[in-house]
Amino acid sequence: MPDQLNIFHPDDTPDDSLDTESTPLARQMRPVSLDEYVGQAHILKENAPFRRALESDTLGSFILWGPPGCGKTSLAYLVARYTKRKFVSFSAVTSGVADLRIVVTEARRRLKSSKLRTILFVDEIHRFNRTQQDGFLPHVEDGTIMLIGATTENPSFKLVGPLISRCTVYQLHRLEPPEVASVLYRALDRGIGDPLEWKDEAVFLIAEMADGDLRKGLNLLETVSAAHKDHAGPLTEEEVRSVATHQALLYDRSGEEHYNLISALHKCIRDSQTDAALYWLARMLESGEDPLYLARRLVRIASEDVGTANPPALPLAVSAMQTVQLLGLPEADCALAEIVIYLSLSPKSNAVYRALGEAKRDARKLGARPVPLVLRNAPTALMGELGYGDDYRYAHDDPEGAHKQQHWPDGVNPRRYFEPKGAGWEKKILDWRESYRKK
Repeated sequence: MPDQLNIFHPDDTPDDSLDTESTPLARQMRPVSLDEYVGQAHILKENAPFRRALESDTLGSFILWGPPGCGKTSLAYLVARYTKRKFVSFSAVTSGVADLRIVVTEARRRLKSSKLRTILFVDEIHRFNRTQQDGFLPHVEDGTIMLIGATTENPSFKLVGPLISRCTVYQLHRLEPPEVASVLYRALDRGIGDPLEWKDEAVFLIAEMADGDLRKGLNLLETVSAAHKDHAGPLTEEEVRSVATHQALLYDRSGEEHYNLISALHKCIRDSQTDAALYWLARMLESGEDPLYLARRLVRIASEDVGTANPPALPLAVSAMQTVQLLGLPEADCALAEIVIYLSLSPKSNAVYRALGEAKRDARKLGARPVPLVLRNAPTALMGELGYGDDYRYAHDDPEGAHKQQHWPDGVNPRRYFEPKGAGWEKKILDWRESYRKK
């Protein structure tokens, strides 16, 4: 391992030379060795491929994908400590293609003059657009730079395929409360400002409130410690709660977590798991989700998963959506909860969903077959002369014979798409259909 951090950063200095009086605690506690790094054992345990490659300085370009505060940037800095390459870091939030050109020019000069290769760490890499991401490709391909990208978004959705194909993607997981607590204790042992006493319950509460985000936990510890410095006695749970009055949940209304949560809600309703469905509804509401989006999705569930097993579910879901439109939040939250409970407890059938899907497949497969003349209207004399509507039987006047006339295009045998399961109202529907068949 190099004697010192081999890092170049335009606005920063290596972590072991930080001014601890002005540097946030989360920066001060950045690990300086793999032994200090917390979490991600699946890639850092002994003999894991990533760790072996890191310790032997044979890592290729890679992407670190995980939630905020799980250790992506810290791991990139550890690579800088173990690697024999120059480390350059910039953020996609503040940097662009012009900065990349400068980095590449310097990397080529460095490689030519001293054979020293360059690592480029790009934080929030998903914020670069597709064209900007393409700008990395030739330099990764020819070995000018080794790219380390960090992202909170699913690379499959946010990064271009050619870039993913040139990098290994490592998924990092949210930290568990005991892992967060271990770093909080380490920070307390090192001393935060004035010497501080604490109760274990207070530390565990901060770890839980961090919600898997170590940076959040350290920031909260720093804030609570500053508020406690004029108080006698150890830091308590009550003090932590008084400072951290509200815990914001990790959520991005346009990102993967949005789709993960709505998928969980939908599937719990489909599985008739009422309480679990209410939990996911509450998660989305507490995270600031648009209530009208939730209401529209519930209308879809009423038609897709409840369907003809309980036809009143659809108008009730529409009514809940109208309630959301009229009242908004927080007044409409009970209406959303009520329809979630109702849909969860309803008998379920996807017969409508399956029937429409099969009909669509036939429509695409069979093409634009002409409508039978008997089913066409004849609003003009010419159409009448051409046979439009000839021999059409009006069902209300001829209930015994109308169902026997041609209803399918020429050359298409009658299909049967709608197959009720017999749940709920579908028992009656099956009886009605059987009565028509006997006519």
